[in-house]
Amino acid sequence: MKPFLLLATRAEDAAADNEYASFLAFAGLDERDLHRSRLEQRALGHVDLQDWSGVFLGGGPFNSSDPEGSKSPVQRRVEADLRGLLEKVINADFPFLGACYGIGTLGSHQGAVVDRRYAEPIGSVPVTLTREGRQDPLLRGLPTTFDAFVGHKEAISGLPHHAVLLASSPACPVQAFRIGSHVYATQFHPELDAAGLCTRIDVYKHAGYFEPEQAGELKARAYRSNVTHPPAILRRFVRRYAQSAPARAGASPRPSAAVSSAGQ
Repeated sequence: MKPFLLLATRAEDAAADNEYASFLAFAGLDERDLHRSRLEQRALGHVDLQDWSGVFLGGGPFNSSDPEGSKSPVQRRVEADLRGLLEKVINADFPFLGACYGIGTLGSHQGAVVDRRYAEPIGSVPVTLTREGRQDPLLRGLPTTFDAFVGHKEAISGLPHHAVLLASSPACPVQAFRIGSHVYATQFHPELDAAGLCTRIDVYKHAGYFEPEQAGELKARAYRSNVTHPPAILRRFVRRYAQSAPARAGASPRPSAAVSSAGQ
């Protein structure tokens, strides 16, 4: 099988490695089938979409709505790398799924309004599918309303006309959308379970998402939550888009020099 590519931006190893492990577990992939590029460490480099079955973009500390003058050189370089890749992805209508940071990145690229109006605190929220969401191949068959983990400082407050709204929550009108037929983004985290969320609560205790003294209660709430359905989206994405590698000697797709698996 051609591998999938996970684009990551988390500088803290505990959060970065947990994110990779979560994508592996909930997408049902082996390490050989999910290569990770940590964009906060090095430039993405050339990506030939023909080498990959699809692309995931995970969450992270950057916000698309940050004032340009406040962005670090690393953030500006990551944003430039992602803009270049998204040009290819959109033009090819190539399988792409961005989570949290991914929705702001794809939204900004496509002309959405991304701002701080609909931020949500860390925890679980009820996500409700739109009519288009209930008919979408990745979401069809999920409950019309299901719980999902969120935690974000920015969100989309206005989608462009060509985007298809797939899901909303009471405090955030755009929880998922699609561009074309195969390019997706979610505000919620389909890769998170309670243990993964608790890892991020520990890592980002002083990052402004919540008051540090709230960490214990937030973790207790995570374990009391009923978040079970979002990982199905990752499994469906993999089943729908997994491609066979070319049938030739030594034909496993080669990642670019910037891409490595967690074990390297």
